[in-house]
Amino acid sequence: MTNTRLTFFNEIHRDALNAFYLPQEQEKFTAMPSDALRKCEKDRGRHPVVIEADDKTVGFVVLHKGENIGDFTANPNAMVIRALSINHPEQGKGFAKEAMLQLPLFVSKHFPEVNELILAVNFKNELAKKLYEKVGFVDRGQIKPGPVGPQYVLHYDV
Repeated sequence: MTNTRLTFFNEIHRDALNAFYLPQEQEKFTAMPSDALRKCEKDRGRHPVVIEADDKTVGFVVLHKGENIGDFTANPNAMVIRALSINHPEQGKGFAKEAMLQLPLFVSKHFPEVNELILAVNFKNELAKKLYEKVGFVDRGQIKPGPVGPQYVLHYDV
């Protein structure tokens, strides 16, 4: 396994993130990094994080905290995970799983007030749901509408 790590987005990552490719069937379930970065620039509660493997940018995720996550939870100390993606040529190498395993410690270090991680996954994205459950996220029966259909809301107590 390569050396996978999470780091906050820096301008040096922008070109690699702009070059990301996802097949159309995956793109409907997540935001492309370039689109997610634009939202981060407008919302200070969104924190862009890069997934690196051996100093190469292989993935991206947004950590979202603040008043704009009320449709997920009433917990003021929760953080929503958004826009997780792994560049298509890098998929199948365990980077998403490794990043998700590292995420609770990363969040605890940088956002010590956070006590819960939340994410939404489309009903049709069963592979992603299995990955999230494998790394400890729990389906508590909460469902929310999404842009391409209903979504499971999964929880992880930090």
